[in-house]
Amino acid sequence: MEIKVLGPGCPNCHMLEETVQKAVMELGIDAKVEKVTDMIEIMKYTMSTPGLVVNGKLKHKGKPLPNLEKVKSLIKEDV
Repeated sequence: MEIKVLGPGCPNCHMLEETVQKAVMELGIDAKVEKVTDMIEIMKYTMSTPGLVVNGKLKHKGKPLPNLEKVKSLIKEDV
């Protein structure tokens, strides 16, 4: 599984990345979590950050940030 956290490095982007890492750990899945900060790459998916991409599909963009349970459910959709 490939998960991308999209964002230029703002506090919300860091919070989403931490939430994603915790969700992956709690779910016990084998996933590569990548932080994408390049705006050209981010714009391939969305103009609103932070963003969450799971296996090439945009699952979340912008605020409010999803909580841990929501992130886990977004990831489980593609397990």
